[in-house]
Amino acid sequence: MNDGRHIVGVDLGGTSINVGVVPYDGGPVLAMRSAPTEADKGPKYVVDRIVDLIRGAMRDARMEAGIQEEAFVGIGLGSPGPLDRRTGTVIDTPNLGWRNFPLRDLISNAVGLEAELDNDANAAALGEWWQGAGQDVSTLVGVTLGTGIGGGIVLDGKVFHGISDVAGEVGHMTIDSTGRRCNCGNYGCLEAYASGPAIAARAIEGLQSGEPSLLPSMVEGELARITAETVYEAIVAGDEYAKDVMKDTARFLGTGIANLINILNPGMVVISGGVTRAGDRLLEPLRKEVRRRAFSHASDNCRIVTSDLGSMAGVIGAACVFRQERFGDL
Repeated sequence: MNDGRHIVGVDLGGTSINVGVVPYDGGPVLAMRSAPTEADKGPKYVVDRIVDLIRGAMRDARMEAGIQEEAFVGIGLGSPGPLDRRTGTVIDTPNLGWRNFPLRDLISNAVGLEAELDNDANAAALGEWWQGAGQDVSTLVGVTLGTGIGGGIVLDGKVFHGISDVAGEVGHMTIDSTGRRCNCGNYGCLEAYASGPAIAARAIEGLQSGEPSLLPSMVEGELARITAETVYEAIVAGDEYAKDVMKDTARFLGTGIANLINILNPGMVVISGGVTRAGDRLLEPLRKEVRRRAFSHASDNCRIVTSDLGSMAGVIGAACVFRQERFGDL
């Protein structure tokens, strides 16, 4: 039963910002609002946009659900990292271009509510544990596939942060020590192979080498316009080359997830993000790669599923972050 309190959840990504009002005791997200991030316009622009979305969501919740102003107890923020939760600072975000940026306090001061900050992928994993696919497990790993690849580790209902808040950066595990250059500056990171932009880049490289495909015709010959979404649409249209690109993506992801399963032995891995629209074309070869690489006693006891909450996971999880950090609940 909802006690009347509500938390504003903010999911900040490299491509979009999602904001919603979450009942303190759980339940459907209210007054959901979204907007493009447009990080190239600078951090002040992004902060102002987040503040506008928060105020708009609160206003909508008051008008549509009758929520009183005093019922809003705080803001949970999920942001790409690494970050310092104690100071509320985003230390470095390759996909936003921020360094040592005091995001939590800027938002809190502008809106006039207390706020807590955590990694966006941590928040998404926590959201799935609280209200999504992972409600029946105590330990899970969330893997978010988007502009980058994020990860969150939930152990017995709590996010595992590590000694300096960097735990869960699964996108930057090395899967090829001499491989592709990543935005983080390293070589061979999982993110450099299986993020949305990396899928598009690999597809374009094959086309430039002469691979036959529908993809060029789908973008009027402008290969730079190809995205991971374009690859997915080509798969639906029956394009064999696009299917091969997705199989390779599944192999890279399966390698990374097998590493996680061997190290953490979770009960579930939840995969979220636009790439999951490929469905079994992604999951079947991914699971096969995991079975090939992980210890059988670990992989046999770990379900690999897609998100139940979709774009809501980060918003719900960010609200849960605030609830746990400020009130110690759950």
